Amino acid sequence: MAKKMVIVESPSKATTIKKYLGKGYDVVASVGHVVDLPKSRLGIDTENNFEPKYIIIRGKGELVKNLKKTAKACDKVYLATDPDREGEAISWHLANLLEIPEDEKCRITFNEITKPAVKAAITQPREIDKDLVDAQQARRVLDRIVGYKISPLLWKKVKTGLSAGRVQSVAIRLICDRENEISAFIPEEYWTVDANLLQNKKKFTAKYYGKGGKKFVPSTKQEADAIISDLEGAAFTVKEVKKGKREKSPAPPFTTSTLQQEAGRKLGFTTQKTMSVAQQLYEGVKIGSEGVVGLITYMRTDSLRISEDAQALARSILKDTYGAEYITKTPRKYKTKKNAQDAHEAIRPTMAELTPAKAKDDLTSDQYKLYKLIWERFMASQMSDAVYDTVSASINAGEHTFKANGSTLKFAGFTILYVEGTDGEKEKEASLPELNVGDMPALKELVPEQHFTQPPSRFTEASLVKTLEEKGIGRPSTYSPTIATIIARGYCVRDKKLLVPTELGMIVTELMKEHFVDIVDEKFTANMEEQLDEIEIGSVEWHKVIADFYPKFSEDLKKAEEKIGEIELKDEVSDVVCEKCGRLMVYKHGRFGKFLACPGYPQCRNAKAIVKETGVECPKCGGKVIEKKSKRGKVFFGCDNYPKCDFTSWDKPLNEKCDKCGSMMYQKIGRFTKKYCPQCDIKETKKEK
Repeated sequence: MAKKMVIVESPSKATTIKKYLGKGYDVVASVGHVVDLPKSRLGIDTENNFEPKYIIIRGKGELVKNLKKTAKACDKVYLATDPDREGEAISWHLANLLEIPEDEKCRITFNEITKPAVKAAITQPREIDKDLVDAQQARRVLDRIVGYKISPLLWKKVKTGLSAGRVQSVAIRLICDRENEISAFIPEEYWTVDANLLQNKKKFTAKYYGKGGKKFVPSTKQEADAIISDLEGAAFTVKEVKKGKREKSPAPPFTTSTLQQEAGRKLGFTTQKTMSVAQQLYEGVKIGSEGVVGLITYMRTDSLRISEDAQALARSILKDTYGAEYITKTPRKYKTKKNAQDAHEAIRPTMAELTPAKAKDDLTSDQYKLYKLIWERFMASQMSDAVYDTVSASINAGEHTFKANGSTLKFAGFTILYVEGTDGEKEKEASLPELNVGDMPALKELVPEQHFTQPPSRFTEASLVKTLEEKGIGRPSTYSPTIATIIARGYCVRDKKLLVPTELGMIVTELMKEHFVDIVDEKFTANMEEQLDEIEIGSVEWHKVIADFYPKFSEDLKKAEEKIGEIELKDEVSDVVCEKCGRLMVYKHGRFGKFLACPGYPQCRNAKAIVKETGVECPKCGGKVIEKKSKRGKVFFGCDNYPKCDFTSWDKPLNEKCDKCGSMMYQKIGRFTKKYCPQCDIKETKKEK
């Protein structure tokens, strides 16, 4: 019997696909790239048309040997790596190693790992797309030149272990520029005056608009007090009422960027965690009697396209579940942005009939949360608009005008299933009582309130991804590794959900802005992305793109070598004395944030975590309960007398006693903060603000 070989990237994907193809197929994994540029040197021949010098990755020699052996024993080899630039390049390298002719139809791709998709792909092999490979090669060569030329300069002038990159340098510049904006921001005072009114026994609030028909915002307490004084004894009369209807459409299904943003907002996932869990869902999870099944389509995409079959199934399920009024008359189609790669669909469940509730028992907690998010977003994207009745009223009091706006949900539409998250606090619009021109609502109270204009907020991972995408910097596959790199290099740290630049990040960014203007310029980087896209469609030759970039970059590098002096980084000194040598310890930044280290390194290597006291006594020994972090960075609480005292808790111990039994109360931290007594059933639940 003829034997066929299928090469995929990951072992878990190989297991899933082997089940679908059955006997007659050897399905093996390359475990990512098998060849790459060498780590120890540049690996680009800058004198010979920038040709890359690929080598087999260290440790993969035996794997390559086995792949060659298996391929020789098979009649046909199919290369089924991921359906993107990176996957195409891996297939190209594999074809070269296995001596597969360039014109052979050996490449198969599928947007989802389901039996129909895999079976269909096997019947439609194609040649390797050399334009796609060239686009990946150009990106790799460009990034290697930038990284391997600038990074040694940073090691020499600033600190060892640093790096620069074509996308990461722009990302950290955005974070640093935002921090400079915040530092330079001068708050301006302003006041609001709200009128709490009563109409038909229903309270509502009208906001001060202005005087004599002109908008006016009081900037001092005196101006606000003058308005209140002027309104003394004035009657409030409804002068104008406008009623209308507002329709709100659902958000489109997820792209890589929007999935990372929404998982950050709603689930608190980092971009790295989102992509890791999505990869698991894509490659396959064991679902009951179904066996291993790929639950979502490919998760690296910026397309909003959805297959007609998937749309039809979703609409059928929605109609049966909610009724015909909850789906649109014709299927919704979302327009993909201009520079998107439309090779495959938006992210959606492969089997819409597998609801999150049905899949829950077979998924880990993180898999369930992300699958639920993807499933609900996709299904909601095919639903009817939500409809609101709106009303806006102008209310006069003497020469002054107040305005009140309200809305009432008339038809829930898609909101019955899913509502998109926001980066900031969303102002709620209240409902108003029935108002008619001539009505005279009673004034209950005038409320003046002082405010100050706020600086722009720091980036979260979600808002940084959104900004990078809007500016055309990077591509779906680069957002997560870019953020991981700038944190790992100590250029910024996570403070709760916010990305805060370190002194090191600020110094390196200023150096880059002064000496490598193009590398940290948003427009230059976005333009370079467009050129890489042009290579992909075959309209630009990749060597030319590098050749156009290199001369000026090389000149900038030479000038920077001459101009940049050695920079001394000063560590922030703490008041903690090193118990080993007596020096005052300094703050350092590591993978999991700040920690304390002795400045006497390497003679003294003492380092320790920053102790965060809770103010609570240990229930076991009376010592101090402090906040700690696990190896995975998860917060827990323990006694500072460890290892003499072994008290630990994932929940926060409180300085409160249970009313029923007198035991220490604890608090669960999450969307709902739950105080509880572990000895009895007393619980107090409070929703976080």
